[in-house]
Amino acid sequence: MKIGIVGAGNVGGTLGRILVKKGHEIVFGVRDPQSPKVQATLEATGSIARAASVKEAAAFGDVLILATPWNATQDAIDRAGDLTGKIIIDAVNPIELTPAGLAAGLTVGHTTSAAEEIAKWATGASVVKAFNNIGASCFENPQFGGQRATAFICGDSAEAKKIVANLAEEIGFVAIDAGDLKQARLLEPVGMLWIHLAFSGMGQDFSISLVKR
Repeated sequence: MKIGIVGAGNVGGTLGRILVKKGHEIVFGVRDPQSPKVQATLEATGSIARAASVKEAAAFGDVLILATPWNATQDAIDRAGDLTGKIIIDAVNPIELTPAGLAAGLTVGHTTSAAEEIAKWATGASVVKAFNNIGASCFENPQFGGQRATAFICGDSAEAKKIVANLAEEIGFVAIDAGDLKQARLLEPVGMLWIHLAFSGMGQDFSISLVKR
């Protein structure tokens, strides 16, 4: 599958590295494809992935993964151009990644969500919330004892959710469909809980998962 990833930081870079190993074609969409940080990310994929502008990555991918800071997300979508018919995987949590921002928590919630706002900005695309409820450090090994970590997803398109669920399962997660895109209002606080616990002394090697009998 052709996948564009907007952002080459912890989340985007890790997903890109994993998905390249699974045989997918990856183009990172970034502001400066030649930056040392981006070049290091490309090297970590075995120099199989490449970097380009956000617009080029969006045009390339049948699926586009958003892995940007929340305050840069709308600008990234604007830069992406026409997203009609694209599947957008929203891995963004609407927080500011500073000590003050972490203390303040989510910047949107209850009456909307990051995913719903992204759907408004990305006209014509199918948005699916995914990969926001666990840290990127766990993506490469989502196995905890005898249980695989849960990837909660939600979205309004059954077809798009099926594609995203397959990618999550391919990475090693158990994909759980949480419903329509509005349920991102529930999933984003789960991401915030993971972040809060991780920064409160628990470390990052844990998962918030669904356990069934």
